[in-house]
Amino acid sequence: MPLIPLLPIFHRFNRQYFDGLLVRDSKPIVSIRWSDGRLRNTAGFYRHGKKSNGTKVCEIVLSSPILENLPSSALESTLCHEMIHAWIDLVLKVSEGHGPNFNARMKLINSSQNQFQVHIRHQFPVPLKKPKWLAICPSCGLSSPYKRLVKRIACKKCCDELYGGRWHSSCVLNFEPFSIEK
Repeated sequence: MPLIPLLPIFHRFNRQYFDGLLVRDSKPIVSIRWSDGRLRNTAGFYRHGKKSNGTKVCEIVLSSPILENLPSSALESTLCHEMIHAWIDLVLKVSEGHGPNFNARMKLINSSQNQFQVHIRHQFPVPLKKPKWLAICPSCGLSSPYKRLVKRIACKKCCDELYGGRWHSSCVLNFEPFSIEK
């Protein structure tokens, strides 16, 4: 599927599933665009905040490399997913990932039509990256592959079992370069 204009789909979904609340004075309160081709690990994202130079940003970005060769239902599902995030943030003014507001709106949208289904996680074909790091818990020895280093991340299992779910420095994961033999 070649890249198609996103704004008409956004306006249709806004009317159908968001009571027109993502538009003010005929203009979307969030910008919508295709990625520049570098977004290859996720089908899309919503972000709201400030860029490093201090300018405000509120946008939905969809991955052209992932979505351009998939059926229109993949595009619609992804756009609607990100619109739910924007609606929760900008209309409900709630800070929430995939929590109760997201799940309730997702279920409402999915039950009201059968052209596409919104999901928490998509199942689109994304090229897998080999992990660069292996994180090892010093307490229980559990290891997990990671694509990048994460500072001060702790083993959830040990924190839950030994410290009542609270983060503890004795559970901070040690990172070492990933190798196939592990």
